[in-house]
Amino acid sequence: MTRHIRLAAAFCTLLLLALLVNATRIQVFQSPAYDGNPANRRPTIARYDQPRGAILVGGRPVTGSRDSGEQLRYERTYRNGPLYAPVTGFASQEYGTTFLEHSEDDILSGTDAMLSPFPLWNDLTRAQNPGGDVVTTLNPAAQQAAYDGLGARTGAVAAIEPSTGRILALVSTPSYDPGALSGNGRAANRAWARLNADTNKPMLNRAVRQTYPPGSTFKVVTAAAALDAGVVTDLDAATTSPDPYTLPGTSTTLTNEGDGCGDAPLRSAFEWSCNTVFAKLGVDVGVRNMSATAEAFGFNDADVKIPFAVSPSTFDTSVDKAQLALSSIGQYNTRATPLQMAMVAAAVANGGQVRPPYLVERTTRRGGETVSTAGSRPVRQAMHPATAVQMKELMEDVVTEGTGTNAAIPGATVGGKTGTAQHGIGNSGTPYAWFVSWAQGERDMEPRVAVAVVVEDASADRGDISGGGDAAPIAKAVMEAVLGS
Repeated sequence: MTRHIRLAAAFCTLLLLALLVNATRIQVFQSPAYDGNPANRRPTIARYDQPRGAILVGGRPVTGSRDSGEQLRYERTYRNGPLYAPVTGFASQEYGTTFLEHSEDDILSGTDAMLSPFPLWNDLTRAQNPGGDVVTTLNPAAQQAAYDGLGARTGAVAAIEPSTGRILALVSTPSYDPGALSGNGRAANRAWARLNADTNKPMLNRAVRQTYPPGSTFKVVTAAAALDAGVVTDLDAATTSPDPYTLPGTSTTLTNEGDGCGDAPLRSAFEWSCNTVFAKLGVDVGVRNMSATAEAFGFNDADVKIPFAVSPSTFDTSVDKAQLALSSIGQYNTRATPLQMAMVAAAVANGGQVRPPYLVERTTRRGGETVSTAGSRPVRQAMHPATAVQMKELMEDVVTEGTGTNAAIPGATVGGKTGTAQHGIGNSGTPYAWFVSWAQGERDMEPRVAVAVVVEDASADRGDISGGGDAAPIAKAVMEAVLGS
């Protein structure tokens, strides 16, 4: 009898050991496979079982969480959703995350190990930290001014602080309310279908994900390249620039909107945006130097993140002389995001230095303790400091007596450059109205803001469309908001 009891005990012990080994195998070695299995809803349920951290603008949250009472308990809410959508993106139970909601998801959802003072304990217990907060660099007054300025028109605005690269405004219109996509019910499904079917593309972030021909605003780059290369040494000396200008190797002639551009000095050519002068300058500078200067400003950089990815702005480095002439006036294959053109204006304002743009000042735990900060950022020299001084002078002239007088701010120093970019088959599309600028207050030691504005569907008649008429007033409102804050 005792022998049978021993055998039964040994058999039960073996069964217990087998259960322990199998449990260890599943919980330790196979848990990643189960966690990643689409059929496992526990991570999703846990993800939405607590409020999401907040995205802050000017110290105030522009996002929140709502208890839905459903299995996926907390849904994302947005304050002034359309105003901040190009920054926050959306956090949807059905369609995932975009923009800051995506790039800072670990902080906002509470899964970032840095949120816990005892990460190893969390790993053992699988405890989840409260979601952290993301503090943005946005200036709420500038953001509102940009949004109000664009109004019902299609376009985008980007504004940055030249000395640091802090993004002060990032607006794209038309916009949408990301809160409509937060849940996983029929309302969210209908909103998703409607937004994707909208030909105006309200979910497209035109400030950082859409590139445009920059038109005459690119002449800032061309002028800087010409001064750096020594092709121009005197702003007021006549250039050898015929009007009209025959593109090299072709019978195609390039003309200007106004008179007085033949052999015009760089100063007056910049003030009145003479295409012939800058096309000829680009050819004289050469593709190598033009490409080097454009890339120093940030063109052809596919790795820009703010922290979400920015579409690369492009300057074609494999062009003949005729194509180079057109590229140098912001046409042909030259393409830029509004953020990139704000960086161009900021480089002029910052002594020729380009600071990488960034949107997140710091991340914090729920209680306010800092988890990470933006930290120091590398500097790239886009032009010689002496060239930057001359470019500031040229841009100031545009606002005081050239095509950009609509951007003038009493008591402030403002520099700008207008642009009207052709596009479409045979340039048949409504031209894009551009304006890039920077501003320095009366008591400021250095420029405080650089802005780029593009308006796709400018309201003026086609022949009257100009960056000075349509885009400059928007830039002025944004600059005034920053200088007044």
